[in-house]
Formats: sequence, structure tokens, C-alpha cells
Amino acid sequence: MRPMKDFLLKFFTWWNGQTFGTQVWTKLYGEPVGEDEFGNRYYRTVGGKIDPALGFERRWVIYNGYAEASTIPPAWHGWMHHTVDVPPTQDKVVPRPWWKPHRPNMTGTPAAYRPSGSTLAQGRRP
Repeated sequence: MRPMKDFLLKFFTWWNGQTFGTQVWTKLYGEPVGEDEFGNRYYRTVGGKIDPALGFERRWVIYNGYAEASTIPPAWHGWMHHTVDVPPTQDKVVPRPWWKPHRPNMTGTPAAYRPSGSTLAQGRRP
């Protein structure tokens, strides 16, 4: 029963990792570039080939688990959006002492920020 459920989830949902279409596209036209600390895997077109429709190479991510764009760390975000040409796997990014570790967006989760005046915060309102 479990393999059938996994197949149907992969075939019909895009938020649980890659779909069947993305898996085929990645096998045919993608080359792995690297993986981040969250387990997200990054790809680009084979050999960095320029897509004539876009004018630049295609780059995409296959999320580890739920597809949430805020789980992409800043260094990979810059590469994904063509801000930098070299992926973080090739260009070593040295963290500055004042940098905080990357955290995904926690809105809508129990770990979300709730200021003291919020009705969802613990305790009583002032």
C-alpha cells in the first residue's frame, strides 16, 4: 500500500518534493550542482547551456520534504536568482562573526514570533 501512495503523491502533488515531471526533466536535462545543509538539492541545465527562451541557464531546486522557498539559505538564494554566477559549492563563503544561522519562515507554525500584545502569545495582554 505504501509504494502506491508514494507514487500517487509524487505524480499529483508538487509540495511533497519533486513531481514525476520534474524527476523526468531533471534526469534528461539536469546536472547536480550541490546540496545545502537542509538537504535541498540544486540543479542546472547540463553544461550550463543557455536556454534560448530565457537568455540564461535554467536553475532549480528539489526540496527535501515540503516545498518551502524560505528554506533556501542566502548563498544558494543568490545563485538561484542569478545574482552570482558561481554556486556556493565552488566559491567558499566565509561566514562573518555577526551572521546568524539561517532559519526558514516560521509563520503559521508553533515556532512563529508572537509579540507580547498578541492574543496568541502566552500570558495576558497588557
